Amino acid sequence: MTMRPNEITEVLNRPISQELLARDLTRLAYIAKDGTPRNVPIGFTWNGSEIVMCTSTNAPKLPGLRKNPMVALTIDTEVHPPKTLLIRGHAELDVVEGIPDEYLQMNGSYEMTPEQRVHWEAEVRSLYDGMVRIVVTPTWAKLIDFETTLPSAVEELIRQRDEARRA
Repeated sequence: MTMRPNEITEVLNRPISQELLARDLTRLAYIAKDGTPRNVPIGFTWNGSEIVMCTSTNAPKLPGLRKNPMVALTIDTEVHPPKTLLIRGHAELDVVEGIPDEYLQMNGSYEMTPEQRVHWEAEVRSLYDGMVRIVVTPTWAKLIDFETTLPSAVEELIRQRDEARRA
């Protein structure tokens, strides 16, 4: 299903979507180099138009993303009813020297004391001399909050049920 940019923006600008886009982790689904599906948790930041994830230059996901850059992302909550933001898009890979600002930002919301933060950042800087930014511009988005929006299959069942009742 194709979405127009304004439709994507409308979904992503909803208050619940904005809450989800402020979280720490997404699940990145992609096709690995061997053709099998993968789904991995990864830290991210939302810059208002793109999801940015950072990984090591030797990460196993990179050959698969280079071969097939189409991805799907899931950002959700652990409460009932769950709130889920589904995003599809095209991953662009940007190899950078040093540690990208987004990597430091995406890890900034974990609970750390200032001393822990200094130690963590020093460890990161000693480990990586470069990273890869995985940048996804959404081409499709759906928010499921189980109050105002439902999974499409459930919406279809409700539509069919209501039609049957009217008949």
